[in-house]
Amino acid sequence: MDFSAALPTFLVTLREGFEAALVVGIVGACLKKAQQTRLYPWVFGGVLAGIAASVLVGLGLGGILQRLAASNALYAPVFKEFLEAGFGIFAIAMLSWMLIWMTQQAKFLKTEVEGAIAQALEKGQGAAWGVFALIFIAVAREGFETVVFIVAKFQDGWLLPSIGAIAGLTLATGMGVLLFVLGIKINIRLFFQVMGIFLLLIVGGLVVGVLKHLDGAIALLAQLNPQYAKFCLPNSPSCILGSQVWNLAQILPDKEFPGIVLKALFGYRQQLFLVQAIAYLGFLMGVGGVYLQSLGVFSRLGNLKRSEASQ
Repeated sequence: MDFSAALPTFLVTLREGFEAALVVGIVGACLKKAQQTRLYPWVFGGVLAGIAASVLVGLGLGGILQRLAASNALYAPVFKEFLEAGFGIFAIAMLSWMLIWMTQQAKFLKTEVEGAIAQALEKGQGAAWGVFALIFIAVAREGFETVVFIVAKFQDGWLLPSIGAIAGLTLATGMGVLLFVLGIKINIRLFFQVMGIFLLLIVGGLVVGVLKHLDGAIALLAQLNPQYAKFCLPNSPSCILGSQVWNLAQILPDKEFPGIVLKALFGYRQQLFLVQAIAYLGFLMGVGGVYLQSLGVFSRLGNLKRSEASQ
């Protein structure tokens, strides 16, 4: 069994799950400090409810795609391709925003959560629901991002992506226990920086996949209705993706090792077209540039150059 399909969801779930685990751990620490451990069941309830809501969303979105795939309607394949592209665009936007937002807000996370818990405890009898809502939103938000990513990236099978998600969630939970229960120090900043690079590359691969779905949808539409053929490039192996950059199917196929791993983690495709290549590089330069700037990489490089120049 090839577990490469589990790698992207493992990494995405590990990052998103640990982010949620940080919120849960901070909330638990605040409740313990305030001698309100009686509210712990509401914390656990919020976690379970958030996970359940995420799973239901994933099942619902996946069910829509499965019904379209099984439908005999004339335009069902076209709708399916457009819908998969739409899920992909939504996943790209959400994961990119959260990647940059978390980097910028990480240092304020503890203060914000502590403030939210303090406000909840001031409500007296309503404190339990306040704690539950805070945990539920934190877990459901990260879970929703993950299931949208899984739906957008994996339509041929959910088993391996689900295994990867469960493994990532388990490890994220274990890291939270090590950090908040056993008091073992974890370099949280380094963890998010490394995982952020992986996430950036994985989402870049999703950009390539979205364009493939759009190309497939328009090509199918042109076959079903000739009036849409004008949207396809003449004498081109693709419909809207331009000329072919490479075709490495015989050298490095993306359905065999190591190509399948490169595809899962870095967006590699054995067949790549010009528009896909431009979009992939544009995404890495645009979103990646903002991400690296939020980490202060460019400022550190500038300081290093000035230091070398002064010597």
